[in-house]
Order: sequence, then structure tokens, then C-alpha cells
Amino acid sequence: MSAVKKFKRKLNGEVVSDKNTKTIVVSVARRFKHPIYNKFVSKTKKYHAHDEAGTAKLGDKVTIIESRPYSKLKKWELFKVN
Repeated sequence: MSAVKKFKRKLNGEVVSDKNTKTIVVSVARRFKHPIYNKFVSKTKKYHAHDEAGTAKLGDKVTIIESRPYSKLKKWELFKVN
């Protein structure tokens, strides 16, 4: 087998909570055109991400990537703080 890394999804968002130990909650907004009304709509979704070192703080812009499941909700990890 070759040593090719698998593609991992990346999401950009803002940290909305850093109260948990080694966990941050990231709010990711996406914009899309409504199929009927043809207006642009923003939707947000919150993702729990693993932050081993605790580097991300409340309000930081961050990039998270897919990872192994750390818990029931935590399936993402902090990639970098922008």
C-alpha cells in the first residue's frame, strides 16, 4: 500500500465555547441560494472539536478537520487558529 494521506474535510468557523477540557465548540456558517425564493440564506451548525493543547479561545477564527471519533459528539479536531 502507498503512504498517501486520505483527504480530510476542512471547515472554517468561530469558537463559541471553550469551557470543556480539551474540547471547543465551533460555529460554522454556510451560505447557499434558496431553491424557491432565490435569496442567499446563511445557516450555522455547531461542531465539537478536539483541542489537546487548549490553544483556541472564545471568539477565535479556526480551521477544523475530520478525525477519528473522540466521543459521541466529537469527531473533528483543531487544525489551526487563523
